[in-house]
Amino acid sequence: MSSQQKTETNKPETVLDVRDLQTHFFTPAGTIKSVDGVSLTVKRGEILGLVGESGSGKSITGFSIIGLVDKPGRNVGGSITFKGEELLNASEKRLRSLRGNRIAMIFQDPMMTLNPVLSVKTHMVETVRAHENVSEAEALRRSIEALSMVGISQPELRIQSYPHEFSGGMRQRVAIAIALLHKPDLIIADEPTTALDVTIQSQILAEVQTLCRELGMGLIWISHDLGVVAGLADNVAVMYAGRIVEQGKVDDVLDRPQHPYTAGLIGSAPAANARGARLTQIRGAAPHPLKRPEGCAFRTRCDFATDRCLEEPAETSGTAGHRWRCFNPLAGAAASAISAEGH
Repeated sequence: MSSQQKTETNKPETVLDVRDLQTHFFTPAGTIKSVDGVSLTVKRGEILGLVGESGSGKSITGFSIIGLVDKPGRNVGGSITFKGEELLNASEKRLRSLRGNRIAMIFQDPMMTLNPVLSVKTHMVETVRAHENVSEAEALRRSIEALSMVGISQPELRIQSYPHEFSGGMRQRVAIAIALLHKPDLIIADEPTTALDVTIQSQILAEVQTLCRELGMGLIWISHDLGVVAGLADNVAVMYAGRIVEQGKVDDVLDRPQHPYTAGLIGSAPAANARGARLTQIRGAAPHPLKRPEGCAFRTRCDFATDRCLEEPAETSGTAGHRWRCFNPLAGAAASAISAEGH
């Protein structure tokens, strides 16, 4: 085998390849372009952090990938390729066969996964048997194994419990265990630790990171918390007003941000500021989805905007896959100044 073939063989498999995804909501007041040309890639064993302010389109991107966008919304363009299979126009039957089996989703509120009148055992055993023809005993064994993987002690006893008998952190662990039952190829996690205290959050993040590496799963971690993403993800994509404005390896993007919005997000995090210093603020507010500015949507909040920003910026590529959409990208010193000093 040639050295080139060996190199290609050792490359991680691409689990998800999203290209120019567009998800619009058609309302009486007008069309809301919640996802407007998003492209991203996730490889096996890789964690992608998808970050941005509330309303930026992060969650809708996740729902679009798994086919859970409700009317009046629908995917209107682009491509979603999962392990080589196009999902954008897949039948509902095919999507149901993938959900919970090869693609799993973890929601911010575990009670979106857990029915309060059903025991954890019922949840998990039925989830296994919905996708595989196995005995109840085998489904139970796998369920107990999954609970143990997420750090629930005495899983043989706790599996008999009901959701209300668990704390919030433990309920989220159960929801993660359900997502892991079939050892899926891809997990989409929609801010699953936001409501948990810092200690529990840290434990769950460490366990999720380890499981992704050991099981070779791809993970999209949706969050507004750059601190969490910095410690968890391999790559990061920054969303604003339905578009990804910057993406790349997490160290490249967070240490050397090129887009003023990314730099503003970093500067608004307490850890990025000196003790006692005022937090950096991005001036103004995100635009109303029906009144998005022409050209670069961030230009009305950006101190570096020029007349050229009335046009839509094309994507610019840097080193090691670092890409951004901005006519006035920041040099390293300028980015550090924004992050440290504010506007």
